[in-house]
Amino acid sequence: MKTLVLLIATALAGFAQPAFEVKVTGHGAPMILIPGLASSGETWDSTVAHYKDHYECHVFTMAGFAGVPRIPAPLLDHYRDAVAAYIREKGLNKPVIVGHSLGGFVALAIGEKYPDLPGKLIIVDADPFLAGIMDPTATPEKAKETGEQMRGYMSKQSQSDYERYVKSGMSTRAMVTKDSDLDKLIAWSLASDRTAVTDAFAEMMAADLRPDLDKIHCPTLVMVTWIGYKEYTDHAKTDANVRAQYATLKGVDIEITDTSRHFIMWDDPDWMFAKMDKFLQ
Repeated sequence: MKTLVLLIATALAGFAQPAFEVKVTGHGAPMILIPGLASSGETWDSTVAHYKDHYECHVFTMAGFAGVPRIPAPLLDHYRDAVAAYIREKGLNKPVIVGHSLGGFVALAIGEKYPDLPGKLIIVDADPFLAGIMDPTATPEKAKETGEQMRGYMSKQSQSDYERYVKSGMSTRAMVTKDSDLDKLIAWSLASDRTAVTDAFAEMMAADLRPDLDKIHCPTLVMVTWIGYKEYTDHAKTDANVRAQYATLKGVDIEITDTSRHFIMWDDPDWMFAKMDKFLQ
């Protein structure tokens, strides 16, 4: 087994600072794994353990998150272009691109702008229009307004108030079941750059990938959760909303878990790996 840690500076994006940190483990066909907002690549440790004997796993931690220095905004476009540049630079042929949450959004964006690159997409609890999941009546215009409101609110917090909010787990408690997993999320968030977290969240809230989903040509698996927010939704509502969001993505395979919260790879890895194994075969 080989394990290699790389810092990739992307000439395409024009940064002096790397756009991400990458850890490469295993052998076989290439698999890109992108974690979510304020998350470390360690999100994927169990996934790498499951696939490392059949896939060469390129595990990313994006700039600004979990101790990796930030780069200037707009972050989501930079992440998208930097990962695409990495795939080309390394000569990775039709990699499987796996993304969780914000990472899933980035994976979809890569599929839209660079449809020749991915062999398959695996989207773990992410949507092309986040504002529409939080409010099914949301419009793109309203989403942009909401994104800027959130940016303003988060930017005005004092550092002590921000850290107190992170430590409270108010934004992360519903995402995981185990207390030990919540502790990981809090630690990663505290190690993340506050400006990067604010910019990335505001950008994703304002973004809408739905109009260009038909540009994605590769097979796509979407795995979705709902029980972390069962006071607001249920299986049927989640299914209807997600299918509406992905309506123009031809042949998309949508799976909904009734046992896991947002971090499916931690809450129910057996379910997730069974769905991924079947899709990858």
